[in-house]
Amino acid sequence: PESIAAAKGPEPVTVEPALPFELTLPTELLATTEKAPLSESVIPEAVPVAPEVPAEEVAIQIGAVSISPVLFNIASEEAAEKVQALKNHLAGVKEDAAHVVPYDFMRAAHTLAGINRTMGFVPVAELAYNLELWLEARIDKHGTVTDRQLAMLNDIVSRLDTLCAAVRNREEPQAQPDLIAQLVADKEVVAAAQAPVETAAAPVPVPASAAIPPVPQAAPQEISAAPKTVVKRERVVHDDVDMQLLPIFLEEAEELYPQIGSTLRAWRDAPSEAQLGRNLQRSLHTLKGSARMAGAMRLGELTHLVEDRVGVAISKNVLDEAFWNEMDNYLDRIALAIEQIRHPEAAPEAPGAPAAGAAPGAAPAAAPVTPHVLEIGAERAMGAALLRVRSDTVDRLVNEAGEVSVARSRAETELRRLKDSVLELTDSVIRLRKQLREIEIHAEGQMQARIAVSGESAEKFDPLEFDRFTRFQELTRFMGESVHDVQTVQQSLLKNLDETAAALTAQSHLNRDLQQGLMSIRMVPFSSISERLYRIVRQTGKELGKRANLELSGTEIELDRSVLEKMTAPFEHLLRNAIAHGLETVEQRAQAGKPAIGEIRMALRHESNEVVFDLSDDGGGLDLARIRQKALENGTITAAEEISDEQAMQLIFTAGLSTAQEVTEVSGRGVGMDVVRSEITALGGRIDVASEPGQGARFSIHLPLTLAVTKTLMVRSGQSTYALPSIMVENVQQLKPAELQEAYQRQYLDWQGRRYGLHYLPRLLGDEQTEVVSQPHSPILLLRSGEQRIALHVDELLGNHEVVVKNIGPQLARLAGVAGATVSGSGEVILIINPVAYAQRIVPTRKVVTAAAPAAVETVRTVPLVMVVDDSLTVRKITTRLLERAGYQVVTAKDGVDALEQLAEVSPDVMLLDVEMPRMDGFELAKHLRQDAKTKGLPIIMITSRTAEKHRNYALELGVNEYMGKPYQEEELLQNIARYAGQPEKG
Repeated sequence: PESIAAAKGPEPVTVEPALPFELTLPTELLATTEKAPLSESVIPEAVPVAPEVPAEEVAIQIGAVSISPVLFNIASEEAAEKVQALKNHLAGVKEDAAHVVPYDFMRAAHTLAGINRTMGFVPVAELAYNLELWLEARIDKHGTVTDRQLAMLNDIVSRLDTLCAAVRNREEPQAQPDLIAQLVADKEVVAAAQAPVETAAAPVPVPASAAIPPVPQAAPQEISAAPKTVVKRERVVHDDVDMQLLPIFLEEAEELYPQIGSTLRAWRDAPSEAQLGRNLQRSLHTLKGSARMAGAMRLGELTHLVEDRVGVAISKNVLDEAFWNEMDNYLDRIALAIEQIRHPEAAPEAPGAPAAGAAPGAAPAAAPVTPHVLEIGAERAMGAALLRVRSDTVDRLVNEAGEVSVARSRAETELRRLKDSVLELTDSVIRLRKQLREIEIHAEGQMQARIAVSGESAEKFDPLEFDRFTRFQELTRFMGESVHDVQTVQQSLLKNLDETAAALTAQSHLNRDLQQGLMSIRMVPFSSISERLYRIVRQTGKELGKRANLELSGTEIELDRSVLEKMTAPFEHLLRNAIAHGLETVEQRAQAGKPAIGEIRMALRHESNEVVFDLSDDGGGLDLARIRQKALENGTITAAEEISDEQAMQLIFTAGLSTAQEVTEVSGRGVGMDVVRSEITALGGRIDVASEPGQGARFSIHLPLTLAVTKTLMVRSGQSTYALPSIMVENVQQLKPAELQEAYQRQYLDWQGRRYGLHYLPRLLGDEQTEVVSQPHSPILLLRSGEQRIALHVDELLGNHEVVVKNIGPQLARLAGVAGATVSGSGEVILIINPVAYAQRIVPTRKVVTAAAPAAVETVRTVPLVMVVDDSLTVRKITTRLLERAGYQVVTAKDGVDALEQLAEVSPDVMLLDVEMPRMDGFELAKHLRQDAKTKGLPIIMITSRTAEKHRNYALELGVNEYMGKPYQEEELLQNIARYAGQPEKG
């Protein structure tokens, strides 16, 4: 075939991925399969998916060709249609008095050749292909055929019909060298007759609805072997897209195009590896065959041109820089063609183009920046039916699975509370049984033989027998039975609770598996946008006259599709900035002793539940002096402010600040980096920058793997509840009041050789009114975000929860440190925050504040702690609510033994003590406290129903400070607590 000249693409544009798009999923709930090896077929060979399926139903074997039944049925039926079309066209030629060959005759032969080559039946494809070439030689001027040629055409069409029928009958077709030789010989005769003629045929006009620019054909200078008088003509190829095969082709193109790009880059790095060039040819050949079978004829022609160009380069071993640039342009044009097939309604007009074989010194046409729509689904299920599902449907399913997890967490929380209540009931039943036993003993002690009993009674009843039938004895027996019934119900509740907990645990495992399966559908490899980033670097380098090489590593890492979609534009902007601001010109790099081609590297890696992107270049680094100057000019900082180099680097994220010398399409407007950081922050991530003069700059971006569900630690600060990403928590400490006060004096905590600046959460959130309150045990969270670490003081820990992340809208999304929001079981909206971001934030137009800056020492206010010791759950709850409303901290104990155990950890200011309690009563506890030097001065207010003077005097002798009867007066109790809590420290 003749070589084809390159068509110039449209002006470079940047288009964002269209939403929503579709995912391709197998019907058996996306079972994991091995990726099929690429072949020349549009659909790879099918393999058995279940043992009971016969092999002949899974793959059809015809000679050396193995093909899936679905493809065989579709292709063989279409081949029969094209053979019938050949017959019809041949009949039309015979009926025409002039025997003019129509264009559609050649087109039918072309399609038939592509179908059979795709299926692997080479004999049929070769005969149809040579027929196409023979017909093509006569179509240019609507040439006619002779009677002899009509007879030859009749034989060839009949033989194609026979061969296609053999294929349909699953018989191996035979080669037809005789007929092919006739076609070649007749074609050469016609070419020789036309050789002296030098004309140029007008191209066939392209319909307005065409999706891909027409591909003109011209012989490149380096491979032209014919005389200069050879006929030069342009043949316009039309698309005839098969909508049934189009989804299959697009799916295969999504695999083939990145493979072509990676093979080309590998060959460019190792030009001596001829096998890489042959691999590139094979991938191009497969893409060409797939495109032609799907009806994308112009993409097939373009790919055919590239394939031939690669073949010429291999045969002549001409692998210079001009060739590589030409291949880069071809690669961009193929991407544009695939995108226009996917979205024909967005196809731009196709301007004229220079020849593909232009002189190496000529400036190459600007390669358009094309979108790379993500249509990544499960791995292709070999031989299995596929189900196409909209991505927004998958997103909704993931969110609903997350809601199921939240509902389960709520059920588990309620179950824990119920179990605590049942355990309280157990203690009450045990206590009631002991009290009932005392009553029974007391009743038995009253059974005394009566001295004066009537004779009749004495004859009939024994005194003990008589007393046992009194009403008091019956009630004690009934109470014993009732207590036993209550205990039976309580034990049954405990058993049911355990079974329910086991069922919830099993359900949590199933839900987690379901959620992970759905999340794996949402996850896409970063490599899906690799080619787009390569094109950005090539295009920007051409526009700015700089040469750059992009090196990607870790691109097999998968992350949430939503994250990748939203981060594609920021990545592109960072790459453009690396070339525009980072890399020097070729002359400057030569003066600095650097290679002429700049290096830009992007490395991906997993870090816990985050994915980290390290983007670096070997340019000149950030011009900190110019950044400071620009910040002064636009008022970001004042002349009196002194900022460090690290703080100056952060100024590049300020809106309106640009260090570009002039405004271009790439840089100079002062917009971009602020948007980059806003996008990253809105996703719950962060970006750090570092620079070394003359060596380049480095950006580190931390992003969550998924946006749907996350594990958080709920905390209470003041009256508000917040959620912190669990991945940030390195350690949790509980500090006693003295330790907390000492930590605030130092303003930091040390742990494992690292220093953590201490912050109170309300202060980070801008609340200057809330006081730092010392508790018996104050929770301190040691948090890490990237390389930044802080110690965070909160008022209370509310436990770990798996939450569904909700969209917080554009208003809150722009706030630094707000990663999202969730809804609690009670319906409360809880913000998911990153306190480290607040500690490291920069406030525009003010002095830059960092975690390392000295801050005023917080004053820790000590709230009196009251211990309530009572065996009654009701009394403990009522008293606790009363004291908390009055501003006291409260701890409770259910008896004397429990109180002594807690006193080893806490030091209350006042103790409220009951008298009658199991294990250790109030008198015994008071005696023990007064004998211990640590608690000797602890104020004790005894509250009991024993109001007799005898009990009061005994309590005062033991050292009780106040003795109050039940029910007590709340005001009197609060006055007594206030009086004793305000005393100097006891000891």
